[in-house]
Amino acid sequence: MTLKEAQARHAELTEEIRTHDHAYYVLAKPVLSDREYDRLYRELRDLEAQYPELATPDSPTQRVGGEPLAEFKSVDHITPMLSLDNTYSQEEVREFVNRVQKLLPKQTLDWTVEPKVDGVAISLRYENGALTAGATRGDGSTGDDITANLKTIRSIPLKLKSNPRQPLPKAMEVRGEVYLTIAGFKKLNAERAANGEEPFANPRNAAAGSLKQLDPKIVAKRPLDVVLYGTGQIDGAWQPVSQVELLDWLGSLGFRTPGKMWHCRSPDELLAAIEQLDRIREEFPYETDGAVIKLNSFGLRERVGCTSKAPRWAIAYKYAAERAQTKLNVITIQVGRTGALTPVAELEPVFLAGSTISRATLHNEEELRRKDIRLGDTVIIEKAGEVIPAVVNVVLEKRTGAERIFEFPKSCPECGGPVSRSTGLPVGDPGVVLRCANSDCPAQVRGRIEHWCSRGAMDIEGAGEVLVEQLVKSNLVRDVSDLYSLKLDQLVELERMGEKSAQNLLEGILASKTRDLWRLIFGLGILHVGAGVAKALARAFPTLEELRRTSLEQLTDVEDVGSVIAQSLVQWFGETRNQTLLDRLREAGVNLNSSLYSPKSAEGPFAGKTFVLTGTLPSMTREQATAKIEALGGKVSSSVSKKTDYVVAGEEAGSKLEKAQKLGVKILNEAEFLRLCGD
Repeated sequence: MTLKEAQARHAELTEEIRTHDHAYYVLAKPVLSDREYDRLYRELRDLEAQYPELATPDSPTQRVGGEPLAEFKSVDHITPMLSLDNTYSQEEVREFVNRVQKLLPKQTLDWTVEPKVDGVAISLRYENGALTAGATRGDGSTGDDITANLKTIRSIPLKLKSNPRQPLPKAMEVRGEVYLTIAGFKKLNAERAANGEEPFANPRNAAAGSLKQLDPKIVAKRPLDVVLYGTGQIDGAWQPVSQVELLDWLGSLGFRTPGKMWHCRSPDELLAAIEQLDRIREEFPYETDGAVIKLNSFGLRERVGCTSKAPRWAIAYKYAAERAQTKLNVITIQVGRTGALTPVAELEPVFLAGSTISRATLHNEEELRRKDIRLGDTVIIEKAGEVIPAVVNVVLEKRTGAERIFEFPKSCPECGGPVSRSTGLPVGDPGVVLRCANSDCPAQVRGRIEHWCSRGAMDIEGAGEVLVEQLVKSNLVRDVSDLYSLKLDQLVELERMGEKSAQNLLEGILASKTRDLWRLIFGLGILHVGAGVAKALARAFPTLEELRRTSLEQLTDVEDVGSVIAQSLVQWFGETRNQTLLDRLREAGVNLNSSLYSPKSAEGPFAGKTFVLTGTLPSMTREQATAKIEALGGKVSSSVSKKTDYVVAGEEAGSKLEKAQKLGVKILNEAEFLRLCGD
């Protein structure tokens, strides 16, 4: 066979195998016997062995190849992968629809309802129709490059189908969920049990664990599948204009879409679709814990906009969590990184919502007393949001009189130090949580270090719970700054720590020095300061030093920072031990500068002016109004104060408008605001 003949036969075999893969893995309608399919596949593989130049990245033979990876590289999402707001109430679904309608007055709205797949969010990138990259959601802005693992999933096309009426985009991102089939999960766990391995807790954990394997050959053996339902960037002349059109288009390109979708034109139709989905969801090959409601029109979605975390045009309706009955044997106390003492119920193991539950949170002492939960009680448990097991209530009719009231410890069970409801707490703390007052408590030290090393914070590979416990127990690490003075000879002395693992840890610690400021702020574990607030602070301050010197009043002017968070920050930065910690981090060479910082108010006619937006504006979203203000050099604050220059008020403005009137702040309607902008 000549090279030209080999190329022709290769193209013929590739197209035929792609067609059969789509029929089998996407449409579930095979038209070829396994034996005949294997014959075609072997011929293709042999042909590529003879002519290696034919083995292109989109060849069907490339699904299970490749050497194990050393680590996953990070990849930035061009369009952020946002999460969804949740609701468990049908009334809140109606309120959601009304909210969107107010943002789009006089518009006739229609909606789609799709199953909420309980899987792992991923993004696929195609260039000229060929799969070039695949990534996890990560924190929404940055994920892990898992292209090699995603290629092993046969329902993901390596090459898109072409359509003469709608040319393939030059580049496009497709979003969806990877899941482990329910049948595949049961089979996988049976195999693991037979091999003496720990079974996976549930299909979602199994899917997430599979995608994080560094060896694609292992991933190829897992029964993973995918559903695609959205897009990110699309660089093409033709683009869908609605969710209905999008799903139809994705199907024509060769993607597996949700399969079942309802197109609704009223709240009543939405609720009817949600109820119908609940009745049939057990028929799906994947676990689903809810329904996703989306505004159908992409143009209207653009007008409604998004918050920093979620789109305003979509919401997830979660079905009532499954419940089970079991016996509470013992209550143990866990001490967290903030010193909080959390009671945990140790239960008779019971199977619930796809996994076996033997522990459940009891939240705090007040919750324990309110529900009158006692040792030896028969209790009802559920997975809150079908994720975290919690005790709902006691089955009182099963009480025998032998049950005992649990007495909370008067001292910390970890270090023996005093516990308190108020010592060291910032203004606004609810006060119902008992906390260990000893900042040097080993449990708190471990918690702070684990949090610092976590993926959402400084992302130090290899610094897991077991290793952190050893580091603290051996007195090598007392706070996070000690991580940066660890030596190889110290680490190799630890249990189960070889030289290679120790070197990898040191490299991870070194890499963490370059992380952006917001990750450091989040990693410090300051009470009430989550990742979102950390990013807001990093946008407002160029360096950690400037943040440290900032007053309480200045902090409350930062977007997403209220009085409680501001008080917590001032208190944390004011403590001598924390000041010493930050000085040691600086000396260790940890980055203290923010790449997110943008001095937007430095120039322009609104320079030095502070605006507050409230209510619904007639023709623009808050994001659009904010963009105008910032483009002209102004600043947008979330709260009204004496320093506020203008309040731009729309319909249903509420308390911010009242406060502005009391303080004598200039109030503008949209027309006045636009005139001030020069429009």
